[in-house]
Amino acid sequence: MTNPLYEEFFEKHRFSEKNFLFLKNKETISYKDYITSVERISFFFKKLGLFPGDRVALKLKKTPIFLSIYGACVHRGLIFLPLNDGYTNDELLYYLRDSESKLLITDKETSSELKSKKLDQGFIIETIDKDSFGSISKELIKDISSEKPVSRNLNDIAAILYTSGTTGRSKGAMISQENLLSNAQTLTEYWHFNSEDNLIHALPIYHTHGLFVATNVILLSSASMFFLEKFELETVFNYFPYSTVLMGVPTFYIRLLDSKKLTKKIVKNVRLFISGSAPLTKEINDYFFDITGKRILERYGMTETNMISSNPYKGNRISGTVGYPLPGIKVRITHQDTGRLIEKGKIGEIQVKGKNVFCGYWGMPDKTANSFTVDNYFKTDDLGRFNKSGYLEIVGRLKDLIISGGFNIYPKEVEDVVNSIKGIKENAVIGVSHKDLGESVLCIIVKEHKVLIDSNLISEILRNKLAKYKCPKAFIFKNSLPKNNLGKILKNQLREEYKDYFK
Repeated sequence: MTNPLYEEFFEKHRFSEKNFLFLKNKETISYKDYITSVERISFFFKKLGLFPGDRVALKLKKTPIFLSIYGACVHRGLIFLPLNDGYTNDELLYYLRDSESKLLITDKETSSELKSKKLDQGFIIETIDKDSFGSISKELIKDISSEKPVSRNLNDIAAILYTSGTTGRSKGAMISQENLLSNAQTLTEYWHFNSEDNLIHALPIYHTHGLFVATNVILLSSASMFFLEKFELETVFNYFPYSTVLMGVPTFYIRLLDSKKLTKKIVKNVRLFISGSAPLTKEINDYFFDITGKRILERYGMTETNMISSNPYKGNRISGTVGYPLPGIKVRITHQDTGRLIEKGKIGEIQVKGKNVFCGYWGMPDKTANSFTVDNYFKTDDLGRFNKSGYLEIVGRLKDLIISGGFNIYPKEVEDVVNSIKGIKENAVIGVSHKDLGESVLCIIVKEHKVLIDSNLISEILRNKLAKYKCPKAFIFKNSLPKNNLGKILKNQLREEYKDYFK
């Protein structure tokens, strides 16, 4: 193969009249038309003077052309760099300069702002608007090329995805062709995808979940997607009768459960519900099963590793776990201080090895070296354990570990107990500076609407279920918790907000 990723994901669809995307306005895009747009954009990139290995940054709303640009980068051998469309210009400039991107594709408003302040130095800017008639699209009308894809190999970098940067400098994870191809092949087989599947795609596509999990699996299996700009409850319900899979985050399932429309009948054709990117509580998973008769499949992945583990497609899906390591992927649990392997059932750092694991952090050789063990396992900074059945349980992040009075406290253990209390919608447990204990446990709670429950009752329940040192010293009630676009609670913001609480 001269370009393995292009040939496996894109080339085979060149003459297919099958629908690739179903859009909200009842328009469709066939695979054939999609590949045509991919190759037109690739030819446009050639005219701009871009060469294999150049970085192409993309800051756009979710539109079909986003996927065409992804394919064009693979075709031309360019490194695809998708960015959150909500980033400020200061944030955007950091990523552009750090990655040394040659091209930024964005909307006219962002382009005008950068140019007016003379911030467009060192990179080209091209635009695409909502009507798909920015500077790129006008050029596309004129030219088409049937050139063969640029020769690449499995070790070549296909994309750079920046980590969330919750602590310190945001890092660019270099993702190779092999990382993407091997993981898509594994997931397609493990989750039983085929050309008859119709996926409801309501995820962001600048993130690995919506782009490299959902889209790559669809391309590889020749399936179709209902391509939604965002998660809209009514629209999703309208598509359920025609869909076979929903990939989502916990927020999707919480919103579905809040609707009386969710019934066994409306989801009878959906063979698979998948959740990831943030923890799904056992209560939500069990409640969803009670209402629909279908168990949500939880899985585990990271920006740096794509998907690592999954509950089984056939077999027992255990709420609160992320299943077994995927085929070909090695996962081990080590002591967070010594790095030694620890026995089953004990909590430690999760380390991963396999073709799915990224190549390193862009421009950060020291950080890359420190992120891998001598035998080439990636140190995830996630804490977890294997239970007696061999299922992996995620306990939290190393940076979220609370050390109070010399005792290790894993926030998720406390959060799970709090979430089990009737009337609690969600909560976050954090460690806050304390003059006597070093850190003390603080629990921030969101109650269900109109529920009467106070901290004394919660505290009493926790004292009966947890050791005294694990019980929060205080409770704070809020209307909502800060989250990213995928529903993950931003504990760093909470720690900053309440850092002086016990002073």
